[in-house]
Amino acid sequence: MNTYPIQRERLAKTFVNLCEIDSPSRRERRVADYLQGLFTELGAESVVEDSSAAQTGADCGNLIIRFPGTVVKEPIFFACHMDTVEPGCGVKVLRTGDLFTSRSNTILGGDDKSGITAVIELIRVLKESEMDHGSIEILLTTCEEIGLLGAKHFDHRLLQAKSGYALDSTGIDKVIVGAPAANRLKVEVHGIAAHAGLNPEQGVSAFCLAARAIADLRLGRLDEQSTANFGLIHGGVATNIVPDLIVMEGEVRSHSPEKLTAYTKEIETTFRNVVRGWTEQLGNAKQPSVVISVEREYPVMRLADNDPVLTRVKDAGDLLGREIDFQVAGGGSDANIFNSYGLQTAIIATGMTKVHTVEESLDLGDLVSLTELLLAITQV
Repeated sequence: MNTYPIQRERLAKTFVNLCEIDSPSRRERRVADYLQGLFTELGAESVVEDSSAAQTGADCGNLIIRFPGTVVKEPIFFACHMDTVEPGCGVKVLRTGDLFTSRSNTILGGDDKSGITAVIELIRVLKESEMDHGSIEILLTTCEEIGLLGAKHFDHRLLQAKSGYALDSTGIDKVIVGAPAANRLKVEVHGIAAHAGLNPEQGVSAFCLAARAIADLRLGRLDEQSTANFGLIHGGVATNIVPDLIVMEGEVRSHSPEKLTAYTKEIETTFRNVVRGWTEQLGNAKQPSVVISVEREYPVMRLADNDPVLTRVKDAGDLLGREIDFQVAGGGSDANIFNSYGLQTAIIATGMTKVHTVEESLDLGDLVSLTELLLAITQV
């Protein structure tokens, strides 16, 4: 079993510093500036900020940092996202032994600053120990938490490496090899407004139309590969007005692109049939309607057992005497986008727990284990 000279307290300090720099989605500039300076001091060959901000609306672009190899080896990249969810401003970290939590009613920020911290320590240890390694590129994206926007607008030709790892999942010694594709749906149900007390018979409730359609839909777990959900609904003006507009937002996910298309079509057809059936009963000039928009959120991700990116991380686990748990996930990430570019990308868990909540925590021991795994990946 190999051990590496990781400095635990330095790792802890880096993590706390990163978490206490505000970087909610579209406001990543402060942490980007900090990281550009840090990696420059560590001797990066290049630190590049791309032009994606014009498309994402963020106050900075994605960062691409390159460290040259000391030996001829296939280059690899490590990817993390710089943004956090809300409430993520004014984070103050509480350390209790080796456990990090938030002092106040905010997230901690381990998603994804745990990954960034491990990458920083990786570079420090490689330099201090003069360990041989191939070329390493670090990709730090914006706006991951609000639709993978930084990754979607990243020019992948800026990377030399063709395979790598996204550091972004709960657990430890876990690698995600597959994730579903997803479609985002927006459904606008248009009814006919009327006074609810004086002449309700002249109106058509958009709420009733939407409710009828929802009752007819299959939602939740559709099969072993697919899910569907509507999570947002808003509309109406007042309690005494028959609502003429209800807007609903939802999603369909599936590990099968064919099933994703079929289930999305099923939802569209259900809404259109409900509105059509209501229309046939009215028999007058004013008719309800429905407008449905479908946006592909992210493509399916699936790696084969013998793909080099998985073989490498398995060999790294063997080098450390640890068994790596390979899993298929139910959610999408930047890795879905990278794989669609032809950049073979597996997701490595970083030890974070209860992410996206104010109860989020991270154990320093897990952060050390993650850094050891990254170091081993550079050595196999």
